[in-house]
Amino acid sequence: MMLWSDTKDVVHDFTKKNDSYVTMEDTLLGSVLDGKSWCGKKGSNGTSTICCPGRRQCENNAVDSFWYEASAAFAEAACGDVTVMLNAANATPFDSSSTFARFELPRLRYPRVKRLKVVLVTKKNVVTNCKDASLMDLQRNLAAGITYNCKDVSIVRTPCHLSLSLSLSLSLFLSLCRD
Repeated sequence: MMLWSDTKDVVHDFTKKNDSYVTMEDTLLGSVLDGKSWCGKKGSNGTSTICCPGRRQCENNAVDSFWYEASAAFAEAACGDVTVMLNAANATPFDSSSTFARFELPRLRYPRVKRLKVVLVTKKNVVTNCKDASLMDLQRNLAAGITYNCKDVSIVRTPCHLSLSLSLSLSLFLSLCRD
């Protein structure tokens, strides 16, 4: 299982080439609804896919509500080792207001989940590393009994090597973390 926060393109590039990792968007329902927008239409029982309010106009919109609940259920189903990919270009890679922090992390429970592997990735401008204070907060919020590991991975931007570099670095890290 692969969770993520602010690394959507990188995580999906990785999971496309590594079918042993699945994100919520890789599931049947997730793949159908990823990138879609829908809402109720005033005075109608149907749904609309045009002119839907965004997050700023409607805090409790249907799309966000769906993804929050789907993400929570996805995380609740986790077992064994779970990997989360976070963005090392952010000053705070573990954002306490993110979907991961609010809906997924609280549902990772020991003994079903044994280990959380954090992968900090960046294409450029590394701002932080595995010793970041926000990652210490993540560890404090992790359920007792779950082992924590973190790895910094820099993505090399050369033709044909972007995915290979990320895949090799992650594969090595993830294999070293296996029991």
